[in-house]
Amino acid sequence: MFNLTFNKIKSYLNKLIDVLLPIVFASILLGIIFGPDAPFVGSVYTNISNVLALLGEDGLLALVSIVIIVAYLKK
Repeated sequence: MFNLTFNKIKSYLNKLIDVLLPIVFASILLGIIFGPDAPFVGSVYTNISNVLALLGEDGLLALVSIVIIVAYLKK
């Protein structure tokens, strides 16, 4: 019974990630194009840039780790 419930939760979270990832990627892209002063898009871009600054001095290490995470999620 637990396995059936766990599979349902896992399926729901996978569907949620499938919906949210393109929204985040589009927000980052629009933040790069229009800058951090755009209303919703700017806050996403600012938060992502802050996370990248925290993870690595120039963000290269963070960028590689994000690529690895995204590749894992696409499996």
